[in-house]
Amino acid sequence: MSEPAGTTEGPHPAEPGKPAATVETVEAMVRQQMSKALGGKRGMLEAAIPGLLFTAIWLPTKDLRLALIVSLASAVAALVVRLVQKSTLQYVLNAVFSIGIGYLFVRIAQGSGGSEDDQALAFFLPGILYSLGYTILLFGSVAARWPVVGFMLGSVTGDPTAWHDDKQVVRLCSRLTLLLGAPGAVGVLLQGPVWILGWQDAIGTGTAVAIIAGLRYGLGWPLRIASWSAMVWLLARNATPISSDATGLESADDQA
Repeated sequence: MSEPAGTTEGPHPAEPGKPAATVETVEAMVRQQMSKALGGKRGMLEAAIPGLLFTAIWLPTKDLRLALIVSLASAVAALVVRLVQKSTLQYVLNAVFSIGIGYLFVRIAQGSGGSEDDQALAFFLPGILYSLGYTILLFGSVAARWPVVGFMLGSVTGDPTAWHDDKQVVRLCSRLTLLLGAPGAVGVLLQGPVWILGWQDAIGTGTAVAIIAGLRYGLGWPLRIASWSAMVWLLARNATPISSDATGLESADDQA
């Protein structure tokens, strides 16, 4: 008996009339690469917890030094656990680097005569600037029709640009790139103006810090979850098989 149309070879056979999402499909491979890039649940938690601790300590105590020490200590503790487990250090090091950059901005604010409130506000500026640069990169790559997610796929197939020859794959990667960048774009649009108002004393600096923290951790995570859910839904809709020919990818429309 012949296989149902739309199936691909792999360890998980498809239901009749429904394409299989295996490691041999573009969608499954993109899921794997995006999970690696973001570190999964553990990597995202390791990146978020130091900032959460900084905010949770500084808001009630206004003790900037204590907030910085505790947030750094949490990142170092996660680093030690990773070392003991001999697992990748990438995501923990990202958190340590973020705290280090934040501390640098704190020192700059301190050197400029800024109050502790001003210094705490400065701590959040690198995150906003990073999100702005990240948003420009992702959305700009889509506008240029070379979406960043496509390069994640190309890093696996062995040819970093072959995916660009398939319009279906470019369209899929463009949508995924937009979804990936959406939380950061919303964060910049909301947090940026609040930061500027706080820095110019149009609103209280402590109030600005509280609002930014609320937006970053109260709204940021739901936005990321919604973005990931939308990407999972998009990746579950169809399967674009990966071929072994010169292009490295084969559109589902080309399958018999």
